[in-house]
Amino acid sequence: MQAWGLRGHDSRIVDVLLPAAHQARALPPGVRRHRTTLLGEEDVLPVGQPPRTMPARSLVDAAQWAATDQEARAIIAAGFQQRLVGGDDLHRVLDRMPRARRRDLIRQTAADAAGGAHSLAELDFLGLVRRAGLPEPTRQAVRRDAAGRRRYIDVWFGRWRVHVEVDGGQHLDPSTAWADMRRQNDLWIDGDRVLRFPAWAVRQDPQAVIDQLRTALRAAGWPG
Repeated sequence: MQAWGLRGHDSRIVDVLLPAAHQARALPPGVRRHRTTLLGEEDVLPVGQPPRTMPARSLVDAAQWAATDQEARAIIAAGFQQRLVGGDDLHRVLDRMPRARRRDLIRQTAADAAGGAHSLAELDFLGLVRRAGLPEPTRQAVRRDAAGRRRYIDVWFGRWRVHVEVDGGQHLDPSTAWADMRRQNDLWIDGDRVLRFPAWAVRQDPQAVIDQLRTALRAAGWPG
């Protein structure tokens, strides 16, 4: 995926995908070989050298080859967040690869990422919401603030006007933090309930996260 510009997942290992029948010489250090019997024309970029797979196929393969499920989910989320793929791109690849490793995980993660969960922390938060039996939110929803500007919300429970932001490490930067605060203030002025959770809390203290979210939803009129 680095050849397509994927950021944040650099590796010193170069992965090479070859047709199963292809005879290859010994590879140099740092190159890892993978073989496949499923490599149709739709999965290969028709121009340029050396040949490479299309972004959606590259992303599916990267998720298959990841060391852990968590790494696979992060790669898929990054591909959608960075607009290298979108919509049903990964699903169409998986339809051609019925025995793909992590097939169900890739399919579900891609569905959530296409729906707007564009980071691993947001995917983890969405999993918490579902396990807790809370309403299904909208992800990366577009709202207008008090001045009419477009704002993108990580998680939006529209019926109850509860807005959740899941903060990664970039929010520790002072200029980023101030921009986030101004955005929140604009939404609060308009009457939303806004909750913020650091990514580490979603993973390390999930019960406290869910308890606060449930309390906010009930205060806003959710009958659950």
